[in-house]
Amino acid sequence: MVPPAVRHNQRVSGLRRATLGAGVGTGTLAVGTVVLVPMRDNLSLPSIVLLYLVPVLLTAAVGGLWPAIAAAIAADLLVNWFFVPPYRTLSVDTGDNLVALVVYLLVAVAAGLAVDATAARAAENARLAAAARELAATDKLRSALLGAVGHDLRTPLAGIKAAISSLRAPDVEFSDDDRAELLATVEESTDRLTAVVGNLLAHSRLQAGVLSVDLQPTAVDAVAAQAALAADPQAEMAVPDDLPLALADAGLLERVLTNLLANARAASPAGAAVTLLGDATAAQVRLAVVDHGRGLPAAVREAAFAPFQRLDDHTGGGLGLGLAIARGFTEAQGGTLVPSDTPGGGLTMTITLPVAPR
Repeated sequence: MVPPAVRHNQRVSGLRRATLGAGVGTGTLAVGTVVLVPMRDNLSLPSIVLLYLVPVLLTAAVGGLWPAIAAAIAADLLVNWFFVPPYRTLSVDTGDNLVALVVYLLVAVAAGLAVDATAARAAENARLAAAARELAATDKLRSALLGAVGHDLRTPLAGIKAAISSLRAPDVEFSDDDRAELLATVEESTDRLTAVVGNLLAHSRLQAGVLSVDLQPTAVDAVAAQAALAADPQAEMAVPDDLPLALADAGLLERVLTNLLANARAASPAGAAVTLLGDATAAQVRLAVVDHGRGLPAAVREAAFAPFQRLDDHTGGGLGLGLAIARGFTEAQGGTLVPSDTPGGGLTMTITLPVAPR
C-alpha cells in the first residue's frame, strides 16, 4: 500500500507536470499559428497538419496524456479556424478537408499516447536505475560495515577472552607483573570495544537525524583540556583561557576533539608532537589539532570523512568512523571542520564555531 505522503507527492508532481505541459502546448501552438498564418497560401493543408503535430508531441513529452489530448483538440480547432476555407469559421467546405481534420485529431491523440507512454517508461527506467544505484551503495556500505565491525569487534573480544582464560587457568602461576599485564590487556581491549560501539551508535544517530544538540555558551579551553586528558595526555596545549565563549554543545565538542586527537596521535611517529591550538576572531572561535605525520593528499581529504573509510589500513585503526563523526558532530553545532597541511609536514584539522552571543 502506498503511504499517504507518497501519494500526495505523486499528485503534486503530476499536477506540476500537467501545468508545465499545458504551458508548453499553449506557447508552441500560439507561436506556430503566428508563424504559419502568413504562409498559409504557400503551404498545403497536409503540410500544415503535420507541422501542428509538433506542439502536440512536445506537450505529450513534457506534460503527459491529458495535456497532449487538449493540445491535439486545440490544434485541430486552430487548423480549422485559420487554414481551412472558409477562414475564421469552424465550418468545412469540402469532405476532404473534414477527413483531414478528423484524421489529424486521431493521429495527434495516438502520437500523444505513444510519446506519453515512452516518457513514462523512460521515467520508470530512470527511477529503477536510481533505486539500483541506491541499493548498490547500501550493499557496499553494509559490506564495509560488516567487514569493519567483524574485525574491530573480534580483535578486542579475542584479547579479553585470551587474558581471562589465562588468568583462570588453574595450572598456571602468574607473577604480579604478569597478572597486571593481563589485566591491562583486558582493560585496553574493553576500552577499544567501548569505543567501537560508541562510534557505531554515534554514527547511527547522525544517519537517523536524531542527534540531540544542546547549544550553550561554552569555554573551549576547558573542553579541550578534558579531551586531551581522555585521548592524548601527551598533547601540547595552546588554547588560551581568555578566548570568547563558543556557541557549542560541550559534550559533542569534546567527542570531536577526542576523535581528532586520537587520529593525530595514531598518524604521528613515535615521539612526535601533537598540538591543540586555539584562537578567535570577533565572530568565530577556532580549535586546531596539529600533527606532524605523513598527512593526507588533498585529493583524498574529503574521502577521509566518508563512513568506513580507512585510508591507512596498515595502521590497523578503527572502523573508519572517527572523522565522519567528528565532521557530523561539528556541523550539528553550526560549525565546520576543515583539513589542511601542517607546515613542515603533517595534517591540521581546524574546527570553527560561532562565538556565543552576549
